[in-house]
Amino acid sequence: MASGSLESLDRLPTALLATIMTKLDVSSICSLAVTCRTFSSCASHILSFLPHFHILDISPTMELIKPLLPPNPHLKSLKLNCGQLSDSSIELLLRPSLQELCLHNCADFSGKLLSEIGSRCKDLRSLYLGSVAEKRGRAIHISDLEELLGGCTQLEALNLMFDISLFLRHNFARVWTLASEKLTSLEIGYISSVMVTELLSPNVGPHQCPNQIRPSVLPGIQKLSLSVDYITDTMVGTISKGLILLTHLELRDAPLIEPRVTFDLTNSGLQQINQHGRLKHLSLVRSQEFLITYFKRVNDLGILLMADKCANMESICLGGFCRVTDSGFKTILHSCSNLYKLKVSHGSQLTDLVFHDIAATSLSLTHVSLGWCNLLTNHAIRSLVCNLDLKVLDLRDCKNLGDEALRAIGSLCKLKMLLLDGSDITDVGMAYLQHGIIGSLVSLSVRGCKKLTDKCISALFDGSYKLQLQELDLSNLPNLSDNGVLTLAKHRVPIAELRMRQCPLIGDTSVMALASMQVDDDRGHGSSLQLLDLYNCGGITQLSFRWLKKPYFPRLRWLGVTGSVNRDIVDALARNRPFLHVACRGEEIGTDPWNDLDGSYMHDYEELDELERWLQEGEDESDDEEMDDADMLMG
Repeated sequence: MASGSLESLDRLPTALLATIMTKLDVSSICSLAVTCRTFSSCASHILSFLPHFHILDISPTMELIKPLLPPNPHLKSLKLNCGQLSDSSIELLLRPSLQELCLHNCADFSGKLLSEIGSRCKDLRSLYLGSVAEKRGRAIHISDLEELLGGCTQLEALNLMFDISLFLRHNFARVWTLASEKLTSLEIGYISSVMVTELLSPNVGPHQCPNQIRPSVLPGIQKLSLSVDYITDTMVGTISKGLILLTHLELRDAPLIEPRVTFDLTNSGLQQINQHGRLKHLSLVRSQEFLITYFKRVNDLGILLMADKCANMESICLGGFCRVTDSGFKTILHSCSNLYKLKVSHGSQLTDLVFHDIAATSLSLTHVSLGWCNLLTNHAIRSLVCNLDLKVLDLRDCKNLGDEALRAIGSLCKLKMLLLDGSDITDVGMAYLQHGIIGSLVSLSVRGCKKLTDKCISALFDGSYKLQLQELDLSNLPNLSDNGVLTLAKHRVPIAELRMRQCPLIGDTSVMALASMQVDDDRGHGSSLQLLDLYNCGGITQLSFRWLKKPYFPRLRWLGVTGSVNRDIVDALARNRPFLHVACRGEEIGTDPWNDLDGSYMHDYEELDELERWLQEGEDESDDEEMDDADMLMG
């Protein structure tokens, strides 16, 4: 910054600068702080009265986060990635002024976190806790949950994203009677269906006559999201009867063994849904995470019985209903006139006929997901695209879809997300997107589309400008080589997340091209990438790791590589860039912004490199030397 500009800033009142900077998020404040001493001084000062403090994309240590969280009676919202924090940071994090608290990756915390929130944060309205006590040796007791629920009497939204089935069952329902009467939204990471049933059943109270029934716990709940062992008729019926204000119901199970009839969902259970007529959003999904299994006791009759009570439904998600045929799915489309989101996964009997006359309905769908519906062909897509307002189209593993489907999709000018994994498309079909929707797309996945080659990159981006594309998945393409990535770099596409795992022809040249790519002239090399997945790419050698060092890829937060190759230099890279998550075991990396399709499409990583720079000022030199030493050893 020019000296004249610095002198001008010095003349501005500190209160004015502080007022302006408090309108920014933490990352943007840190971005300003590194530009000059005036902003740096002001940034340090305003942290003592900043109302919002959000850092989710990096996991700072206690030493780094402590100076950023001075005493602050004005702090209302705290969102933090706690991957490197533990119980020792509880006193620093928990403030009585907080109304919103969101703590991710709390694996090294014990149940003390819950009890301390209950005693210190009495004014909380919204609470999210992720992965609490998942590290070996950590424990949560029922008394911790009791203190949390009893202490936070103003709580309106509670998200406990960990396994709470470990709590003692005979006290579990009793503890929830302490929950805030204002609680309207509840999400639980894992709980057994039996515990849910016991929790919501209107049983006889401890000091009541046998003929006096205790009212249902949590009567004010409007949104309920649960991951359970089994979705059962009993649990669904209990939820439907007890929660009379329910508008959102999301249930997901992942059975370890094939469920018996008493631990399964049947037509009878579906008939009990929406007894009070307020339900707008319904999701029933049987995950294939542990076992290939389906809802085998539900057929078209069950869907028909449910549809009679779901005329006002706006969003329906059904996963694993293998015995439901076109008749059942068509009933939904023709009964729910307000439907805007339809998601069907593993619909093994779903065919093109479901969408044959969709143009004759009053539907205006914006989100459609038909993953793993293998009987669908291009004809279904041609019928479906009459919904010109479509923003999300998920066609993963619809193996019979080809270039004619892409020709139809090319007319959807509002489309933001397109997933085509495992389809039969070719380079010719990709050109249809270039002439239509490539300018509006934010996320595109063609993972496992075996017929695609380097030419698909040119087909997509030649002649394109003002691109919004931020996520691109080119994984498992056997014919994609460095030449395709060079073409991608030449077009300077501002991609934030690029996945190319399991591409045998991708090598060092691709990494060098991406590291050298400048999306904007005033930004660093490789400046746009925040996630790069190169797991099991055949040509990656030691040379690539030299290009993954600073100053290249300044915003990189996630990196996938093959851990068995260059283990020492991988470890050195992780130490050199402590805010970079290096995955070496083949796991999928990064977060999925599409879990909530109604939310924003992308995370905002824009200024995270400046945040890292401010937190670690003065530490980089020794880290670079360590990286160089590892590089020499590998040489």
